[in-house]
Amino acid sequence: VQLQASGGGLVQAGGSLRLSCAVSGRTFSRFGMAWFRQAPGKEREFVAGGSMIDYADSVKGRFTISRDNAKNTVYLQMNSLKPEDTAVYYCAASLTVVAGTRHDDYDYWGQGTLVTVSS
Repeated sequence: VQLQASGGGLVQAGGSLRLSCAVSGRTFSRFGMAWFRQAPGKEREFVAGGSMIDYADSVKGRFTISRDNAKNTVYLQMNSLKPEDTAVYYCAASLTVVAGTRHDDYDYWGQGTLVTVSS
């Protein structure tokens, strides 16, 4: 299974970006999908996704996760970006029946895409 994340870049505060993660190797519809992020000097944290479609409190109302099973792709639409959203964003795939917000729930990881939000 391979996950290829893309769509990161430099954006001003208040702007938007859409991240994409293409999945290959197994039946995409079987996976629970999520996005995590890791800021410099911090631990990787859950952003959005899982079987119940959760969102971190810090991104609720601003970020939206979606998926297109026909394209084997999951998206993260990020609006009203803030400097504190700056991080490397990772997509993750889980074969667990109920995929949650924990790092250990996920079996496969993409390489990460850098999002930088300037103030």
